[in-house]
Amino acid sequence: MSSSNTNSGGGIIKDPMWLILYSSIWGVLALNVAFYILNEAFDIRMYAIKNFGYIIHEFDPYFNFRATEYLYEHGWKKFANWFDYLVWYPLGRPVGTTIYPGMQVTAVFIKNWIVGDSMSLNDVCCLIPAWFGALATLFTGLIAYECSVGVTLLPEDHIAIRKGEKLPAKEQIPSNYPQVFGSILSSIPIVKEFYHVIIVPIVNFLHKILVKVAGSDLGLRDKPSSFHEFSSPAVECALFTMAIMSVVPAHMMRSVAGGFDNESVAIAALTGTFYMWIRSLRGGPDSPAWKYGILAGLAYFYMVAAWGGYVFVINLIGVHAGLLFLFGRYSTKLYRAYSLFYVIGTSLATTVPVVGWTPLKSLEQLGPCLVFLGFQLIEFCETIRRRKNLGRKDAWKVRIGVFFIAGVIGAGIAYILQQKGYFGPISSRVRGLFVKHTKTGNPLVDSVAEHQPASTEAYLHYLLDAVYIAPAGIVLVALFYFHDASSFLLVYAATAYFFSHKMVRLVLLTAPIASILGGLALGRAFGWWIRSIVEFRPSIGQIWQNMWQFGAKDDKNFNNNKSDGKKKSNGKKDVSKQNGGKKEATASSGSKVFNTTKIIIGKLLRVGLGLYVAQTYVKPRGEEFHKTSREKAEQMSHPTILFKGTLQSGEEVTVDDYRDAYWWLRDNTPEDARIMAWWDYGYQITAIANRTTIADGNTWNHEHIALLGRALTSPEKEGHRIARHLADYMLVWAGGGGDDLAKSPHLARIANSVYRHMCPNDPTCRRFGFTQQGQPSEAMAASLLYRLHSHGKPGVEADKNRFREVYRSKYGKVRIYKILSVSKQSKEWVADPANRICDAPGSWYCKGQYPPALQKVLAEKKDFTQLEDFNAKKDADSDYQKKYFENLNDPSKASKMAEMNDILEKQKEKEKQKEGYPKTFRPDPAIIAQLQNKWEDGEVTTQLWQLIANDDIDSLKGMIKQNPYVVFVRSGDGRGPLWWAYEHKRQRMINIFKRLGLSETDKDVNGIMPIDLID
Repeated sequence: MSSSNTNSGGGIIKDPMWLILYSSIWGVLALNVAFYILNEAFDIRMYAIKNFGYIIHEFDPYFNFRATEYLYEHGWKKFANWFDYLVWYPLGRPVGTTIYPGMQVTAVFIKNWIVGDSMSLNDVCCLIPAWFGALATLFTGLIAYECSVGVTLLPEDHIAIRKGEKLPAKEQIPSNYPQVFGSILSSIPIVKEFYHVIIVPIVNFLHKILVKVAGSDLGLRDKPSSFHEFSSPAVECALFTMAIMSVVPAHMMRSVAGGFDNESVAIAALTGTFYMWIRSLRGGPDSPAWKYGILAGLAYFYMVAAWGGYVFVINLIGVHAGLLFLFGRYSTKLYRAYSLFYVIGTSLATTVPVVGWTPLKSLEQLGPCLVFLGFQLIEFCETIRRRKNLGRKDAWKVRIGVFFIAGVIGAGIAYILQQKGYFGPISSRVRGLFVKHTKTGNPLVDSVAEHQPASTEAYLHYLLDAVYIAPAGIVLVALFYFHDASSFLLVYAATAYFFSHKMVRLVLLTAPIASILGGLALGRAFGWWIRSIVEFRPSIGQIWQNMWQFGAKDDKNFNNNKSDGKKKSNGKKDVSKQNGGKKEATASSGSKVFNTTKIIIGKLLRVGLGLYVAQTYVKPRGEEFHKTSREKAEQMSHPTILFKGTLQSGEEVTVDDYRDAYWWLRDNTPEDARIMAWWDYGYQITAIANRTTIADGNTWNHEHIALLGRALTSPEKEGHRIARHLADYMLVWAGGGGDDLAKSPHLARIANSVYRHMCPNDPTCRRFGFTQQGQPSEAMAASLLYRLHSHGKPGVEADKNRFREVYRSKYGKVRIYKILSVSKQSKEWVADPANRICDAPGSWYCKGQYPPALQKVLAEKKDFTQLEDFNAKKDADSDYQKKYFENLNDPSKASKMAEMNDILEKQKEKEKQKEGYPKTFRPDPAIIAQLQNKWEDGEVTTQLWQLIANDDIDSLKGMIKQNPYVVFVRSGDGRGPLWWAYEHKRQRMINIFKRLGLSETDKDVNGIMPIDLID
């Protein structure tokens, strides 16, 4: 039996049988708690199933389910070569090479090999998020466990190790033991000297004073210990971590039953990969734990197949491995573990069709590759050093020579490959995470709420109390429990916070690390409280060892030396005796009684204090945490496709309008019918109605979505001219809330990003929306979408010669219109396989094309470049981007400018409709009044002032000829062109302005008239 655990001085449990009984009870309780937590993790995700049945949620999960059905029915070969012409009409989508198929393969495997005919494929897909939510909870707990196990040594042993001295043979730590706990301060150059010379002696001094005063160190310093699997407090840390992870909303938001989305599987894959990685780092330089690197590579392969976020995983592990080297913690174990992980993981990752050779070509994934190559060079140098028994100076000469030669060769190869275009650029999405702004410059991306930066409120909403507990875990790991495995948590925490702060969707990544850090803090606090009372660490592994005597000899040799009271050669007393409060054998019996009394009183005080804190703070906060998580779980479990509502009569009903509409399309339209709707609903229409859609949530083609947005937000007649070549029916979400009319300003902005005439000089399309009175603006009221959405309301009617309403859902949430005068020629042209473009003769990869009738419309588009497209020329679209951000930052000014532009555009259009430019300008008084009543600075006023100041009369005449009303605009100070002309003494311009009707007696904000400026 391990004497350090059973007789650490003053322990109240000493009898071996009682120790085994105590550990057994503790172990049974721990297993039951773990089972309860995993059951809770599953149950809390089942609200949707209990309330609504086995229904797929949201939008993206419907595509995932449809892809799963295709894989289940047709097999992998056809799935991998699947070009889907029911989506993104008329272009289509090569699904097999653009999907991360891990979740689909998982669902089909479970269906075929586990549940069989006892469960439908739909039900399997609905339950996978809940199953994998529990699995992610388990893996997260295992990470916390692995980061909490370690060996504690005496202060003298730490000093000896720091000086490079070897411990006596009996004190050597077996290679299969975890590493010694330390502090990150001891791994940082310069800081480590300050830490060892100043901080450590001060801490030791304060520790001695505490022992002398209290008779015990209150369990603040771990006893020199051996290692047993499943010991306290590592088990407590794992259990508290699992308890948090099982219910924390940040994890639950992507893992409720029915939410069949990639992240629901990916978080389990992510935590599984991280666990295998840190498990491979256990032990000394020659530890056999590196074999877990193989499992880490396999887990990473599954991660790659499941979610595009695999880039985060490979880079995080690469950064961690690199930092371990910089911290001076490189070893053969680390080399073997990382090499196996990288080689196996990357090799398998390249077999995923959507990934291919990206890991070896994309700049965003070459960092881990460089770490791998660097480790090969380092290990090569170390091998030479060991074989030739080189000294420090000679070893450095070898390293410098090897890295210099490798660097020259590597630079040459990289240059050649770069010239041939081998390396792919960093993706816009990844590099966009490093941009300072909070908007992307892409109205399509900016329209999605989850792409916005995370706020403090978002962290509190999704992490709850874990926000406050996690920092304590960071401090504990960094300063007291730092080793190869636990150091990973610091890297993970910093990286997850950085990226989640950029995009609220990535708060999901903070769920595991916040749970782990919070669990470590709570687990160690609880373990300390128990240990400070009984002075014994229960261990399931120790029971096993003592009952079966496996490995007892090695453990005794190591452990007995640490706790048998043996004195050091310098004659000082053993620290373990001080901690126990024991006196020398010669101490008086009175002193022993006094010391024992102090220990008993101290234990009673700690018991009372612990119970008080638990009852006053921990229990209420824990119950509130669980209650809030339950409430949020139920809120997150409401499927958007189906919900409960209350009628005016008070009756509660289930609103199933959306599925009813899709079923109507399935049952009442031809199989080749094409449905035009906003891209949000594309996945659901294709999966449920089995009809062709124009766009969906894949959003891979910005310009195609802009064309759809143009058709919907253009005036009814123009929208029909586009729609008749692309669709047979139009589906509109109506009925209030987040319906199509509420989304339409986003649609207009997206359309305008490619078709700039939609909102001239107004990238944010302020002219398209609702007025302050809640009425649609003129542009919105004229749009096709508004006409279809509000058809039948007073004053609103869709053109009966172009559209006919054929379906309205029970509660008015969905309307479907048949498009009249559909172009059969365009439909037949697109359907003809001869008009598709194949990458090779006879290939399955054949893209569709737009019908010729749309070429005139497509010719008006402008290639869109968003701000994160770092690979494009910097000035490709700078004016548009500049105006876009100016309008976002000052929406009030943008709205006013939009109104002025509307006035000018109207008059310009009127003038164009006349046969010729009028010789005599006859201004409309109403338009003049509108312009002169709006005093504000803008592009028009700035341009006029510059032309007058520069005496550029020719440009001024051209501007007036294009639109005579520009002379009536007024700047923010109330002045206009006539004031500026008098101020700069431009007599010819003054004459022009007077002929157009400008008055010399108008007054500015200070009451000054233009004529007052005459000298």
